[in-house]
Amino acid sequence: MSENDNNMQEYPTEIHDYLAAFEKSLGSVDEMLKTMMSVSRSELLQKLDPLEQAKLDLVSVYTLNSMFWVYLATQGINPKEHPVKQELERIRTYMNKVKEITDKKKASKLDKGAASRFIKNALWEPNAENEHTSRTPTKGKKRQ
Repeated sequence: MSENDNNMQEYPTEIHDYLAAFEKSLGSVDEMLKTMMSVSRSELLQKLDPLEQAKLDLVSVYTLNSMFWVYLATQGINPKEHPVKQELERIRTYMNKVKEITDKKKASKLDKGAASRFIKNALWEPNAENEHTSRTPTKGKKRQ
């Protein structure tokens, strides 16, 4: 018998696809980690602004804690009852704070001067010349 046949006998065939997908995911994680480890952390952080540095740190620590969660699950320990759960929740709150900061930076800023000019020009101002000839409805009356 080949090694693959021995492995097939050790676990039910129903979970073969799940294990194959898990193995593929582990390979992807390994490739990403090798890529990240190929560049020194100080070099990488020098190229990033403070917000990007915070994002990198949060993703790194979240990934590490998530992998520990998986490790606990593989050891038969319920990770929901382990302090790693609180740590992941704490990291998520910081991720949300960073997301809020990013969203605020992306939000359009109000130019008060331009807004007041738009409003001033859009409002009708009566003067002596056009008081009687204007077709603008008066306040409180509906157009028909």
